[in-house]
Amino acid sequence: MVSRRTHRTVVSAVAGCLFALGVLAPGPAAVPLPRAAQADGASVPVPREPRPPQLPADFQGTGRYVVRDLGIDVPFSWQGRDGNSQMIAGGPEHPIWFTNLIYENTLYTLTYKWPNIPLFPPRECSKIPGFFNRQIFNDKLKTSRFVGPEILQGEKDRHVDHWRVGVVGGSTVPGEFFRHRPGEVTLPDRCPPPAS
Repeated sequence: MVSRRTHRTVVSAVAGCLFALGVLAPGPAAVPLPRAAQADGASVPVPREPRPPQLPADFQGTGRYVVRDLGIDVPFSWQGRDGNSQMIAGGPEHPIWFTNLIYENTLYTLTYKWPNIPLFPPRECSKIPGFFNRQIFNDKLKTSRFVGPEILQGEKDRHVDHWRVGVVGGSTVPGEFFRHRPGEVTLPDRCPPPAS
């Protein structure tokens, strides 16, 4: 992800001291694999985990901001110049609309629309306390976990690598904000059942 146009990057930022990040990078079809020799002399690809994505200093990208439990699927744009960047999700005609900026070593967020949150009078742009820049963001991306290859279905199937990293802020006292009970997990109809 060092190109000037980055179309396979998805970032999600959630208010309430939770910052979740999912990054999709070009998949294995775009990266040649090293070859290993078999006993009969034939060579076969050796699977390897790709390197974590990095946010370049200058880029332009578009994508979809999806929050399935809220039924939100809106367009977003994200661009950077000289290490500063701005991501805009949704818009006045969508159910959500917000922007996140990394500008001059500071992280800002401004929410114009969000379901069930009154924003009148309009909220000021929130400056997140502390020093934050592209290098810190990329250092966090280096700790991301490779989820695996994925196929994004649409007009044309896209093969991508899925990465995930998260940061949770707030209290570190267990149970102070969350209940520790089992949840209910079911596969959506479009997902095939796991192989037994």
